[in-house]
Amino acid sequence: MTRRLPGFVHSIRFRLTVMYSTLLFVLTALVLGGIYAGVAASTDAQPITETAKADKLYRFPDGTTTKLGEVDVVKVQQVEQAVNYETQQALQNYSLIMLAGLFAASLGIGWVLSGRALKPVRSIARTAAEIQATDLSRRIRLTGPKDELRDLADTIDSMLDRLDTAFRAQRQLIDDASHELRSPLAIIRANLDTVLTAPDADDADRRRGVQVVDRATTRMTRLVEDLLATARRSAPAFDDTDVDLAVVAREAAEEFDSLAAARRIAIDRELRRGLVIIGDHDALRRAVGNLLSNAVRLAPAGSRITVAADRLDGWQWIAVKDAGPGIGEEEQARVFDRFWRGGETRRSRERRTGLGLAIVRHIVEAHGGHVRLFSTPDVGSTFVLWLPVSAGEAAAPQAPPAANPLARRDDPAFGGASPR
Repeated sequence: MTRRLPGFVHSIRFRLTVMYSTLLFVLTALVLGGIYAGVAASTDAQPITETAKADKLYRFPDGTTTKLGEVDVVKVQQVEQAVNYETQQALQNYSLIMLAGLFAASLGIGWVLSGRALKPVRSIARTAAEIQATDLSRRIRLTGPKDELRDLADTIDSMLDRLDTAFRAQRQLIDDASHELRSPLAIIRANLDTVLTAPDADDADRRRGVQVVDRATTRMTRLVEDLLATARRSAPAFDDTDVDLAVVAREAAEEFDSLAAARRIAIDRELRRGLVIIGDHDALRRAVGNLLSNAVRLAPAGSRITVAADRLDGWQWIAVKDAGPGIGEEEQARVFDRFWRGGETRRSRERRTGLGLAIVRHIVEAHGGHVRLFSTPDVGSTFVLWLPVSAGEAAAPQAPPAANPLARRDDPAFGGASPR
């Protein structure tokens, strides 16, 4: 049975240490081997293997000599070769010892250096392990040089910021939707308990109870439809095709003609043909329909609503203008927030879900556009949907014009109002 290796053997730190140490060992071995080969090639080295016998003589002052014995003698060349041989042997031995010591030292140094290099990775992993789906407030915030690991940590922090924002918006939407659904459900339950199922309730009480329950269910249905529309527009994929903005505006106006006529309100069309973009026809028609729904509900009886579509300064636009109560400047910044309903005057007409204008903004921004509001209390409001031109045409500026296009069209300096 194979013995299981320790856990640190499988770590990146261990593999980096072995890789660095092996690479350093190989490079050092090549250098020392090259030096040894150069020395060996440039010198004639071999040990002394043969010697000669010679008489050992002593010379007296008077010139006579006497033999003291025999000694071993070698040539000078043999001595040089022997010295070179011993030098090569010493170089070889010291090189092997140095390689062994260097390999051991490189393991320790490589372990320390790889640990320092991987310290940011451990910080990233530790922070990621502490992050939960219910708490995305933790950030890595890596310090140090602006290297690849710092870029990775900053990218993860940016991703966490986006996820935190998305989850907060999701939780807020759920909380708001739950709050909005709780009220009609409570109304339905109260009427069921006190009127519709009460044995002493007469027919008039039951009819009133049915009317209240019907209004509550209608409100719930509208809220569910708006939530479904928001979820669909949040999806990454939707049906994109060539969309004629004039057709979108005309179809939306036709849907509200009968409702407007019931309140003696006229819907005027000022639509220019040939305004084509790439987008979702049904979604854009719903956006214009939400604006018309508010305009028909809030405009006074006998007034006029204008639906216009045209092109200006590299942008295409659809506008809905009404003569309703208008929106104060302090509330205009919040008009596109989810579940915003405005002041008491606007709420008195009809209980609404507060998602209509939020859906309008979401649809327009999903098409790369912008929504603008121009409103004066007790005068009326104009909502303008600015949409970029189609691909292949001149690129639109980064931001749409700040002016109200309908106000410019009605200005005599621009040729007066367009024919209706």
